Order: sequence, then C-alpha cells, then structure tokens
Amino acid sequence: MTTPPKNYWFPAKTFGWGWGLPTCWQGWVVTVAYVVLLGGGALVIEHSKRFAPFFVLYSLALSAVLVAVCWWKGEPPRWQWGGDDAAGGKK
Repeated sequence: MTTPPKNYWFPAKTFGWGWGLPTCWQGWVVTVAYVVLLGGGALVIEHSKRFAPFFVLYSLALSAVLVAVCWWKGEPPRWQWGGDDAAGGKK
C-alpha cells in the first residue's frame, strides 16, 4: 500500500471502506475531542429526565461533525481489500 500524502489527517482504511487512525497530531486532536465531548455530554445529559433522546441526538450531531472532518481532511474513502493497486485489488 502506498503511503498517503502528509496533508491527509486520516488515511483510507487498508481493508473495507472509510478512514483509519489519524496520521498526524491534528487528526489525533479531532479524535480525542470527539471522545471527550461524547463522554462529557453523557455526564451532563445524564441528569436530564429525557436522557436517551437528548444523548442520541447529541451523539449523532457529534458523529456527523467527525465524519465531515474526516471527509474534508482525510484521504478519499474507497473500498480496499489490502492490495497496492489503485482499484484496491489483491496482487
């Protein structure tokens, strides 16, 4: 597999579709912020009587922001099966 250019925060996964772990500090900051905000939101919203609907909406909104950042700053996602060629096939 070729190494993605250094300007991508999130490389495409080696197998499947989507993005893998971050490759630079900016990507790690986004990932850690997502986890902290999700956990912090769970603690804050937990005291509400309508915990489940608020937390579902909150987590969906945070996840949408994370996917948008991955789409914007990540390598274009495509199906890959671990091969080195552009089509993602096996060698």
